[in-house]
Amino acid sequence: MTTAVQTHVPAAKAKPKKAIQGEKLRGYDKVARIPIKVIPTVEAKKKPDWIRVKMSSPAEVARIKATLREQKLYTVCEEAACPNLPQCFADGTATFMIMGDICTRRCPFCDVGHGRPNELDKDEPRHTAETIQGLQLKYAVITSVDRDDLKDGGAGHFVEVLNESRALSPNCLIEILVPDFRGRMDIALDLLTETAPDVFNHNIETVPRLYKAFRPGSDYQHSLDLLKIYKERRPDIATKCGFMVGLGETEEEIYALLDDLKAHDVDMITIGQYLQPSKNHAPVDRYVHPDEFQRYMDYGKKIGFFSIWAGPMVRSSYFADRQYYGEDCPAPIRSKKALEAEGKLGC
Repeated sequence: MTTAVQTHVPAAKAKPKKAIQGEKLRGYDKVARIPIKVIPTVEAKKKPDWIRVKMSSPAEVARIKATLREQKLYTVCEEAACPNLPQCFADGTATFMIMGDICTRRCPFCDVGHGRPNELDKDEPRHTAETIQGLQLKYAVITSVDRDDLKDGGAGHFVEVLNESRALSPNCLIEILVPDFRGRMDIALDLLTETAPDVFNHNIETVPRLYKAFRPGSDYQHSLDLLKIYKERRPDIATKCGFMVGLGETEEEIYALLDDLKAHDVDMITIGQYLQPSKNHAPVDRYVHPDEFQRYMDYGKKIGFFSIWAGPMVRSSYFADRQYYGEDCPAPIRSKKALEAEGKLGC
């Protein structure tokens, strides 16, 4: 199977903008300077019937968004254009994205803006804690952009958010979805070992063969080591890892990736379908059938993960509280007509 990116860009494209502090680069301006270039998609693949999102309450979505804007907070749900946003917001959950909305990496699958970030907001830990308290959350997920400009990669800011949040909501469980802290692992892990979350999550994103194309600036083995070393330091804390399919990987490569994650003592896994945020992002290589996702879950259970959720709409923080408590992965929403065509409905 071929990699879903190319090694040139159309000649008609203008020179990409340079990063200016505080300005987000998106689309072509974001991905133009990565090693393996992305050819903008002319005609996107038609989405299959199982790429469906449950409709939810617009009023509750609006309430969550208003609360976030009042506290000057960001969510990865909004910044990364997550398709599950209406369902999760309507359920009263959101994944907070700290340290601003500008990332120092240029991953071509991600819709978060790239550039030179602003200084950290010293009030953000308190605002995050107040929002968690105000929404009366019992389980909160906190992630961040990559901050390669910071000496600790932002680990100290995670600690401040953990401390402030626990002071105001001591009964709320907190999952952190951290960047790779590449070049800063030791200092970051020292900080997060002393002040630990309830779940330590880091996304490996894809199979090693596709790293150069899809995770420029990252390293597959480094991400594995980050998860394993944290588990060695804090065996009492659950570790979690997520990745995407539909980027050009093979089924055999996914089984090998799951073997690697198990060998590095990861407890929980999430696997979801890659969806192209825009025509300037890496294209979808294929839409993975729900039966294949089921095979990944069956394999993950066989080799001993505490929990493995795999499905077209599964994301790192998708119903994270339910996965933490050991619930089964929600089944994909399918049309009756499609199920009948596949012979999966009775007479």
